Amino acid sequence: DQPEQTGDAASDNDRGMLEDVSASHSDEHEVESVGAEDALEEIRSRRKPVRRQYKIQEVIKRRQILLVQVVKEERGNKGAALTTYLSLAGRYSVLMPNTARGGGISRKITNAQDRKRLKEVVTDLDVPQGMGVILRTAGESRTKAEIKRDYEYLMRLWENVRSLTLQSTAPALVYEEGSLIKRSVRDLYNKDIDEILVSGEDGYREAKDFMRMLMPSHAKVVQPYRDTTPIFVRNGIEAQLDRMLQPQVTLKSGGYIIINQTEALVSIDVNSGRSTKEHSIEETALHTNLEAAEEVARQLRLRDLAGLIVIDFIDMEENRNNRAVEKRLKDHLKNDRARIQVGRISHFGLMEMSRQRIRASVLESTMKPCPHCGGTGHVRSDSSVALMVVRAIEEFLLKDSRSHIIVRTPAATALYVLNHKRANLVELEARFGLTITIEADETLGTQHYAIFRGAIAEKPEGFVEVRSLPAYVEPDEPEDEIVIEEEEEAAVQAE
Repeated sequence: DQPEQTGDAASDNDRGMLEDVSASHSDEHEVESVGAEDALEEIRSRRKPVRRQYKIQEVIKRRQILLVQVVKEERGNKGAALTTYLSLAGRYSVLMPNTARGGGISRKITNAQDRKRLKEVVTDLDVPQGMGVILRTAGESRTKAEIKRDYEYLMRLWENVRSLTLQSTAPALVYEEGSLIKRSVRDLYNKDIDEILVSGEDGYREAKDFMRMLMPSHAKVVQPYRDTTPIFVRNGIEAQLDRMLQPQVTLKSGGYIIINQTEALVSIDVNSGRSTKEHSIEETALHTNLEAAEEVARQLRLRDLAGLIVIDFIDMEENRNNRAVEKRLKDHLKNDRARIQVGRISHFGLMEMSRQRIRASVLESTMKPCPHCGGTGHVRSDSSVALMVVRAIEEFLLKDSRSHIIVRTPAATALYVLNHKRANLVELEARFGLTITIEADETLGTQHYAIFRGAIAEKPEGFVEVRSLPAYVEPDEPEDEIVIEEEEEAAVQAE
C-alpha cells in the first residue's frame, strides 16, 4: 500500500543479487505464523519452495524504466524495499494488476460456505487476463454488490495509475496511498463502530465523501466534531499518546512490562511488580504472563514494533502454563495486519517472534536521539570528564605552551576539576610556567570542554620547561632484604 514510482531501476552496485525465495520454516511446530490479514499472503503460500539466484545484470538493464512499489519504507541507514509485484488495497479486496492469478480468497476466511459463495462472487467480477484479485477478510460477510463496487473502485484507480505512468518522465511519483483519514476508514471501520467523529471541516468532508464511495449506507456514521474542547483532550488521546512513548507499560494486576528498541531487536521484559494476589508464585507468574501476553499484542500494533522481538516472560515451572501463555499471545495476534512468526517459550523463559516491518515505529517517527548521549541513554560522569579535561590540557601544553590557557567546561565538571584535580592543575602550571584558568560554560553540551589560548606567558629568567615528569624509581630489593636481616639480628641480640 505504499507509493508507486517509475525510475532508473539499475543500481550502481552491479554485483548485487536478486533472490526468489519462498522457503518455509524447517520446524512448523516450533514457529507458527499468525496475523497477516492482508490477502497477499494467499499468493505467497502457493509458490513452490524453490531457491534461485540471478545476477542483477540478468534481470535489470541499466537505464531500464520500471514501475515499482515501495513495500518497506527506509529506516536509518537502510534503504526502502521495492517490488514490481504491484498491489492496490481496497476495503474488501486487493487488486494485483500484474499478477496473473485470477481470483482468490484470503486464507483467514475458513468457513466453507463463505468461501464457496465468495468464489462465485470473484468469478462474476470478470477479472481481466493478467490481473488478480483476492478478497480480504473484511469482505467475508459482504454482499456481491458491495464487493463489486470496491473492485470497480480499484480498477478505476489502476487506470489512473497506468495513464499517469505513461505520461510521466522517470523518476516520478505516480501514486501515493490515501491520507490517514482514508486509510483509517478503509482499514479500521467495521459494523461494531457506531460513530466516527472528525475534527475540522476539511477532514470531515474527506471522510464523508470516502465513506459514501466505499459504503454509501454507512455514510451517516461519519459526524463532525463541534465541541470547543480539542477532540484528543476530551477523549484522553493525548495522554495515551504520551504513554505510548514511554518504555514502561503498567498492567492492571500491578505488574508491568518494559519495552526497549535496539538496532538488532526489540526486547520486552515482563515483571510481576506488586502483583501478589495469587496463592503461589507459580499462579502469580501465570496470571501476570497471561495479562502481559495480551498487552504485548496490543503494544506491537500501537507502537508499530517490528523485526525480531524477544519477550522475557516470568519463569514458570509447569509446561502447561507456558503453553497457555503462548496460546493467549497467538490468539491476540490473529487480527494483526502484519505477518508474524511466533516461536515457543524456551527453557530460559524467552519467546522469540518476528513481525513484518511495514513502516518506521512510532518511536522512530516521533522521537530523535538525545543530543547529549546520542541515544545510548548514558553520559560520562563528572569524574570521568574531569580526568579527560586534565589529560587534554596536558596534551595541549605539550604541543604549545607559550601562552596562558583558558579551559571552558560545564559547571559540574568545572567544580569537580577545581575541587578534586587542583593539584594536577598546579603541577601543570609549575611544569610549563603559565596560568590555567577554568571557566564554567553550559553551552558546550556534549563537547565537554574547549581550550583557548590567552596572553603570552612571561616566564621567569632561567626557567626550564619540564616536558615530562621524572620516572619513579623503586628502591632495589636487596636493600630491603638487608634491612630486614639487620632488624632480625637486632631482635636476636636484644633477647
